[in-house]
Amino acid sequence: MSSRLHVRSISGEKLEATLPALQAIVTPARVSATQADRALHARDQSSHPDHLPDLVVWPQTTAEVSALLRYANEARLPVTAWGAGSSLEGNPIPVYGGIVLNFQQMNQILKIHDTDFQVTVQPGVLYKDMNQVLAQYGLFFAPDPGANASIGGMVANNAAGIRTVKYGATRDNVLALEVVLANGEIMRTGSRSVKQSAGYDLTHLLVGSEGTLGIVTEATLKLAPLPEHFSAVIATFATVEAAAEVVFNIMGAGLEPTALELLNTTAITILNTAEGIELAVGPSLFMEFGGASEVSLTEELSMVEAICRDYGCQHYRAGVGREARNQLWHARHRFFETTLRYYPGQAYLLTDVAVPISQFPILVASANEIMTELECKGTIIGHAGDGNLHTAIFFPPADNEARARAGRVNDHLVERALALGGTCTGEHGVGLGKQKYMLAEHGPVALNVMRQLKATLDPNGILNPGKVIALNVER
Repeated sequence: MSSRLHVRSISGEKLEATLPALQAIVTPARVSATQADRALHARDQSSHPDHLPDLVVWPQTTAEVSALLRYANEARLPVTAWGAGSSLEGNPIPVYGGIVLNFQQMNQILKIHDTDFQVTVQPGVLYKDMNQVLAQYGLFFAPDPGANASIGGMVANNAAGIRTVKYGATRDNVLALEVVLANGEIMRTGSRSVKQSAGYDLTHLLVGSEGTLGIVTEATLKLAPLPEHFSAVIATFATVEAAAEVVFNIMGAGLEPTALELLNTTAITILNTAEGIELAVGPSLFMEFGGASEVSLTEELSMVEAICRDYGCQHYRAGVGREARNQLWHARHRFFETTLRYYPGQAYLLTDVAVPISQFPILVASANEIMTELECKGTIIGHAGDGNLHTAIFFPPADNEARARAGRVNDHLVERALALGGTCTGEHGVGLGKQKYMLAEHGPVALNVMRQLKATLDPNGILNPGKVIALNVER
């Protein structure tokens, strides 16, 4: 099976023909070829280079998405789905130009199945906005990527975040999908039944496929009840290695935090620049625990404190009040933006690896060692409870040597994670930056199966070309 695909950017006479065709599908007001709109869809929050799309389209219905893809497939035009643009690995950057489908006008909560702890939504619904509505029913969608990402983007990237340790990633909380395939056909996968064993699991094949196999136009999500009792804990240690050991021991003790975050000293220093945040400076753990009763929560917290003290905890604070807790998590969610202000004008490289929880202390120690050895400035943070670690390395844009050192850190951490039984990307997806590691992680047979799946579902290669797996693309 050929891995050479044929897609074309839109310019000149082709643009003159394409523009009215798309306007006829969605109305002229919802198609744009302006430089301003194209520039707004040329990059995400990653450090990957910009690529301008040729056209931006705002669909409002599944039928419109179907017609748009049917047209694009026949004309061999690249199509890239766009949610909120908050991804961190270049996932929605239209590297071959073409059409960007912006889903912000497909942003409806279609049905809240509150007695079944489920909700059905369109892809443009924003995560935080949706949870504000669900809170009225005592429910929430648990995967928490920090940014106010769109649900379509979360599904496409299998987003995770601070609450994955208890509730799982997006993949673990999607029950059913409506998806438009490359040829415009509309497919439904899964069901609202929590237990499903009928046929191949197409739902979870599509979650995390980054819009390369189909475009999600509807999702039914599993919800969780808002915890009645909770307590936030902040613990500070002498070394980041000690903090990582505590993570392993908390999880090994059978405790169930709803969130468990690790931040190194630099990260705490940066966080303290946020309004209202005054933390003890040092490697720290942010933890949150929820319980059915105050008694069970108190018992759990006493075990947590004992483990922290055993590893030389220097500062320990539990029972953080609701207002302070909300302020702390708000600052944590905005940490990336705060870090960009802390390093003004600097270029950056983000890493994202994950390992089994037993190997997390080794991974943290390795990250700390390589960054120190190469004199890289930046942060080490992690969704520690599920073994996910990030570093953010900053350097002057013109300093090619510093950029190369940052790349060496990334390579080192991926190699270390794979050697420890982990993965090159825990939650940011493959996008542009992680393709070079796919062969080492999956091997040639699995990678070839992925290529065959792509070729079967998208034989002309129009869906988000240049992402996930490397293919030869002719324009």
